[in-house]
Amino acid sequence: MGNQVVIAVGTFILLLTGLLLGYVLSQLVLGFLAFNLLTFFGTLSLILIFGTLYYVLFWQLRRDQSRTSTINEGIRNQVDDGVSDSYLKNRLIAKLSGDTAAAERLIEQAKETYPGMPENWYCERVLDDLERDRQ
Repeated sequence: MGNQVVIAVGTFILLLTGLLLGYVLSQLVLGFLAFNLLTFFGTLSLILIFGTLYYVLFWQLRRDQSRTSTINEGIRNQVDDGVSDSYLKNRLIAKLSGDTAAAERLIEQAKETYPGMPENWYCERVLDDLERDRQ
């Protein structure tokens, strides 16, 4: 909500500043406004305000986009990890003819042998070991 307000207010001020800058520059070019120190610094300040607001507004939009994409990517990874973990555990239990206790025991042994690995790695390791032992 707060970012939307910043974007809305920034857009309004940017539009207003752009119109004012365009008007001042057109009056200078047409010769209806005398070029002196006051008009020079006024025009320069309008250009600086316009450029700063433009930069801040689009920086804010880019930041919101990257934050949203990062959040979406994290959610997607969590869902993918959850699906692969349960899928691998189900495959392991199926290989052991439905013996859940044996599957948990083999995973715990793998965790003791290879500490610090992700959960799905242990399931893959146990599945590979079972496959290798059966050959």
